[in-house]
This record gives sequence, structure tokens and C-alpha cells, in this order.
Amino acid sequence: MQASGAPVAAEVRLWVGNWRKRDTRADLRAWDDLALASSEPNPFFESWYLLPSLRALDPHGSVRLAVLEQSGRWLGLLPLRWEPYYYGKPLPHWRAWCHDNSFLGQPLIARGFEQAFWHALLGWLDRHALFALFAHLPQAGTDGPIHHALAAELTEQPRPAATVLERSRALLATGVSAEAYLEASLSTKKRKELRRQHRRLAEEGTLSVERCEDAQGIARWTEEFLMLEASGWKGRAASSLASMRPTATLFRHALAEAASRGRLERLAIRLDGHPIAMLATFIAAPGAFSYKTAFAEDYARFSPGVLLQCEALALVEREGIDWIDSCAGSDHPMIDHFWRERRRVAHHSIAIGSSVRRALFAGLSRLETGRAPGGIA
Repeated sequence: MQASGAPVAAEVRLWVGNWRKRDTRADLRAWDDLALASSEPNPFFESWYLLPSLRALDPHGSVRLAVLEQSGRWLGLLPLRWEPYYYGKPLPHWRAWCHDNSFLGQPLIARGFEQAFWHALLGWLDRHALFALFAHLPQAGTDGPIHHALAAELTEQPRPAATVLERSRALLATGVSAEAYLEASLSTKKRKELRRQHRRLAEEGTLSVERCEDAQGIARWTEEFLMLEASGWKGRAASSLASMRPTATLFRHALAEAASRGRLERLAIRLDGHPIAMLATFIAAPGAFSYKTAFAEDYARFSPGVLLQCEALALVEREGIDWIDSCAGSDHPMIDHFWRERRRVAHHSIAIGSSVRRALFAGLSRLETGRAPGGIA
């Protein structure tokens, strides 16, 4: 029995619904507060990036937001969508929503509520499985409290689950200076070659390095980036940001929002004022995410992209930044040469619904991975 006069704890509940219903001023404040309180950063699910993504890429509102909240305070967030196909196969499932320009799929969860979020979300998925056979979590980190809380929740229930794909990508995590890191990463011969290329590039005109962390000139910088990227192979392959209106719109809005919040570092190498290499990095303390880079292929003989990444190393000396996620693919031909650390990113599939549905998932998982679903890695 509740003691007389004792405070009553406010209910923690999971709300799942159309994302447009949480696009209000009060919700944005709660969303931004959650990002600050999250046990692990994920800028791609913060309001200033996810909302422009949804507006540009989900015009029909098929994505739902799962929000764990208590008295108006947000404790966790993950975008979800019911999908009829699983990597081309007709297997309906619930999936954490990530698009091609979103490079981390783990939720934002306030410190101390990691397992509570997973417990609530999996319970909701059980009750609302519909025709879904499982839940799929792409691009999830594997070494932080959010991952460990999910593993613990799966063990306690217990619930069949499997890591269906795992990859590693370049990560920069060091306590030494940028100069010392570069010296340890590249051979004397390679560093000498880079210095030679820098000198030769400087002979082509007035060479400058531009580093900005504010919003001044952000619109012009963004358009320069879109044009530079479209001038190369991505433009020819119709895969540049500017190739499709939704991705160009997302890029413009996301960079403008990040810059206005002091969450963007813009780096450019310019020749006679014209950009020949550019990099946009999201700041998400205690880390940073190398979001997008582009370089002029006409100057490829001078390795402008590598020279730009050498300049980008200075970010590790910034107070409050312990690591930089490259957001690159595995075995990247350039960045892997001198970013020595690695970040593991995994795709997990998890059983939901009734015991019959879970047994069906176990069979499907065995077909996909060649082994019984023994939990997440």
C-alpha cells in the first residue's frame, strides 16, 4: 500500500506513432534534451538530422517514432517502419529505419534507461507484430551500454536473436597529437610523398585550408559541396547527393541545422578560392562523425582527399572529442591506411510475437546464418 503523503513515481510509457505527431515545439525540446542525456551519441537520430530525413525521404509518413517518456521527458527514441521485404526477400518485419545517408542505427537512450527502453520496445513489438516475423536492427554499435543492455534483455527473457552481419570501419581514437598520430600511421616515405604533393599543388595557384565551426556562409559552402561531389564519379553514376532532390534537400537542411547549433565542422582545401576537397563532420561529444567528403578528380594526382584527411586529424586535439567515426565502408582504400582503430557495426535480427512465430524465426535465422540464433554478438 502506498504510504500516506509519499510521492508517486510518474509512469514510464512507450509511445509509438506517426513521426509527424511529435514534430512540435515541446517535443523538439524534449528530443534535444534526450540527445544531451543519451548514454551514446547518434547524430543521425537527433532532431536536427532525423526530422529533415523524414520530411525529405518519408513524405507519406510510413515511419513511426518509438518514444519512451515520463512526464514529458523523453528517455529513448528509435524510428521504426514495417517492411514487407527483407533484403529483397518477401519476409515482413519491423525495422529500425535507416537510410543510405544515415550511418548509425542505434537508438538514443538516456543514461540508466537502456534496458528499460529495450524491454518496452520488444514488448510493444510482441503485441503489434501484425504479419512481421521478426525485428531487424541495422547498423548497431557493439561495444557500448546500449548494446550491452540489449544483450542483457535478450538473455533475461529469453528471446531468440542473431547477429546476421557484422563489419568494422575505420575509427580514430587517440590521446596523442595529430602530428604524432600521422607519424605513427604512415611510413616516412609516404609522409615525404604527401609533402611533395602539397608543394606541387601549391604551385598550381594560391592554396589555402579553411576550417569553420559556425554558421556563417553555410548556404554557399553547402552548394559548393554539392557541386564538387556531383562533378566526380558519383555524379556520373547518379549517386551524388545532388542527383536526387530529396537527398539534396536533406543535406542542405541538416548542415544548416548542425551549423546553427555549433555541431558542424567544415573543412576545405581551396585553390585560388575554389574548393578542391571538402569535408563535413558532425560533432557529437565525446565523439565526431565524418559525414561527407568530396574532392576534385582533376587534381587527383595531388591526392587532395588524403591531404584533407591529414588536416582533419586536428579535430582529435579539440577538447571533449575522444574519437572520430569515419562512417566509411569496410576496407576503405584511403582512410584505412592511417586511421588505425576500428569500430564494429552489426545488423541484428530478433524474434517477436508468439512462440510459434519465434520458432519460425529460429528456422529462418538458421537458413540465413547457417546456425541456430544464439544471441547477438
